[in-house]
Amino acid sequence: MRLVIQRVKKASVRLASGKIVGEIGKGYLALIGVKKGDSQKEAEVLAEKLAKLRVMADEEGKMNLTVEDTKARILVVSQFTLYADTQRGNRPSFINAAEPKVARDIYEYFIKLLENKGLKVETGSFGDYMEISAELDGPVTILLE
Repeated sequence: MRLVIQRVKKASVRLASGKIVGEIGKGYLALIGVKKGDSQKEAEVLAEKLAKLRVMADEEGKMNLTVEDTKARILVVSQFTLYADTQRGNRPSFINAAEPKVARDIYEYFIKLLENKGLKVETGSFGDYMEISAELDGPVTILLE
């Protein structure tokens, strides 16, 4: 499982229909990719890591606080392309990404874990084409695996 975390001032997810399905102010935009062989265990480890990640700015502007400390939110968006493989050319292969049913189950479990920790979570729309808008803060981008 792979997460790309971006600290944002605001972020939103809009479907092709124009409907906004997830929107946050200050917090994290968390792109989540699930690979073949991943299980709930990986989701548990990364949910714990994300909940404790201290990259929100304190009063002095230092990365020292968690999203919970700052009452910020997390926008979680599924992104199978995080497992793109371009070793054999320029057109990516997604053979390493988990099958959609497995990926959806782990994605939904990951979200529940964050919510069970008392974090405020918004989401994208699994498997749908989405337009993501984000105003990055810093910028701060963290990769978690």
